[in-house]
Amino acid sequence: MEAVIAVVALLFVLFLAVGAYAVVKAVGAAKRGVDRTLSQARRTVEDTTLRAKTFAQPGAVGELAQLRLTLRTSMRATQDALRAGVAEDPSLHESLALFERLSVHGHELDDELKRLESEPDRITLSQRLPSLKERTQQITKAADSLRWAARDRAHKFADDDLDLLRTQIDMEAGALRHWTTEPSDTQPAAPPASSASPSSAPTSPWPGPAPAESSPRPGATAPTERSDRTAQEPTRPAITPPSPRPTYSWEKQTKPESTT
Repeated sequence: MEAVIAVVALLFVLFLAVGAYAVVKAVGAAKRGVDRTLSQARRTVEDTTLRAKTFAQPGAVGELAQLRLTLRTSMRATQDALRAGVAEDPSLHESLALFERLSVHGHELDDELKRLESEPDRITLSQRLPSLKERTQQITKAADSLRWAARDRAHKFADDDLDLLRTQIDMEAGALRHWTTEPSDTQPAAPPASSASPSSAPTSPWPGPAPAESSPRPGATAPTERSDRTAQEPTRPAITPPSPRPTYSWEKQTKPESTT
């Protein structure tokens, strides 16, 4: 009885542990989903604000907003492309690691551009704009290079797979239409032109009956072999002699004629 109670208690504790683990996982997944949603919403709001500043505030502030927008768009596109491609192509892990190192410089530049948006000294800001533009171009150019290289690699693999698939399909289609193939080796060759006289008979492609031997002319001498074979064979009678007539018991015997 005590063993049964212990087993039931153990199962109850096990169910509680499994339920607690499932609840924790569900809460964690929900939290990650909420954080992802908040991040996307915050990013959308920031991008919209930067676009508005680009058009609404001309001068150095508008240029800073344009630099931030260009930097964020390039880095985000490269990040999405590499993370999506590394699941199918493990060789992109090294490219993703290089992008993570590049992202450090990108975040530093984005933070610096964000701080300079509230800089009251417009003259100093205008003097620093060329160097900020150069740094932005370097980072975005490196990010674009990684992104396009990953896309070209994926397209190359897709094209190679498509070419191989098309070759296999052509071979299969040819095998399915085997009756349309005309073997050139089995075709009969055309007969060569005859140089005989016009009186000779044309050669037929189909074999005909053997020509009959011509009968010897009257008075002609038979061949030696045929005469020897004829001489060796015994002479057989032309008509078989009649066999004796059978007699039956019901037939009357003929009486001998009297000699008187």
